[in-house]
Amino acid sequence: MTYTNKLPEAGTTIFTVMSKMAQDFGAVNLSQGYPDFDGPRELHDAVARHLGQGHNQYAPLAGVPELKEQIAAKVGALYGCMVDSERQVVVTPGATEAIYCALTAIIHLGDEVIVFDPAYDTYEPGIRLNGGVARRIPLQSPHFRIDWQRVRDTITDRTRMIMLNSPHNPTGAVLAPEDIEALREVIDRHDILLLSDEVYEHLVFDGREHLSLLRYPDLAQRSFCIFSFGKTYHVTGWRIGYCVAPAELTDAFLNIHQFINFSTTTPLQYALADYLRDHPRHHLDLAAFYQRKRDLFRDLLKPSPFHLLPSRGTFFQLADYSRVNDAPDREFAAWLTQEHGVAAIPISVFYENAPDQRVIRFCFAKKDTTLRQAAERLAVIASL
Repeated sequence: MTYTNKLPEAGTTIFTVMSKMAQDFGAVNLSQGYPDFDGPRELHDAVARHLGQGHNQYAPLAGVPELKEQIAAKVGALYGCMVDSERQVVVTPGATEAIYCALTAIIHLGDEVIVFDPAYDTYEPGIRLNGGVARRIPLQSPHFRIDWQRVRDTITDRTRMIMLNSPHNPTGAVLAPEDIEALREVIDRHDILLLSDEVYEHLVFDGREHLSLLRYPDLAQRSFCIFSFGKTYHVTGWRIGYCVAPAELTDAFLNIHQFINFSTTTPLQYALADYLRDHPRHHLDLAAFYQRKRDLFRDLLKPSPFHLLPSRGTFFQLADYSRVNDAPDREFAAWLTQEHGVAAIPISVFYENAPDQRVIRFCFAKKDTTLRQAAERLAVIASL
């Protein structure tokens, strides 16, 4: 029997590879983006409560109404965006599924989608599997800003969507007000939709605001905005995200969602609804919580030979290792894991055509003891 693999070059993701290598060599795992501490006890207790109350059957297609109402209230309070919880909110088994549903709902054979490099690794496969073409534009180093003139030059009559990610994985860059104005100008008079990956919405540092596209009615009316409970509540293994979009786009989204997962884990949804209602400060305090971890990690790495790039959001820190050696980043990440006991992610995997740079990504969403242990191992690496 013969068949054609739709993604023959995909292989196993780098996140799985590096986490397995960390386990095999007993390394401190700062590669895959998840905390090594647990979520709020009250949230766990709420799950147990709803399990005991019999909330164990299929949830409605778009999500438990109580959770959707809390989501609508939250985006209204944070971004001034009044949404209809019934028509404009969908709860999904993770943000990745939401991204795929949005792409599948809109992208047809030959449609073009603008993506900014480095880009999270699920974006292009979702585009390609739907017959689309990713037009990848490199962000401008060292601050990883968008070249808006390059965007203008890339738009064609086949451009159907622009994918944005702020705060940005893997770089930690965030959109600035001038980016919003440039985006408005670029898409004016074009029939272009937006997909805004905002899973790190609450992790914006140094007094900056998260510029969700939901803040801007003209952008919100053409946007799928996608968020993550896992990132916010330190429970990435729960795999719960959500999408906020205009009713017409939500209808198209639901047409796809119903044939992929249909619904999201029921007791977890009820628990999240309770926690959002009863603990409204959690997400408001999250930036300060992670900024302290970022600052601690950066201070701990001062004796090391790594040059740390700015991290304005997310829980990732990019580090230039060119003072250590000139090995390609995949090779360096393997060496660092196997010889020095710290696992990181090579950022070339986020590019279509990676530039000549020596940069890896660390995750600082870890216990302070974990960060100290990793820093001790990194500090003894000799400079060139």
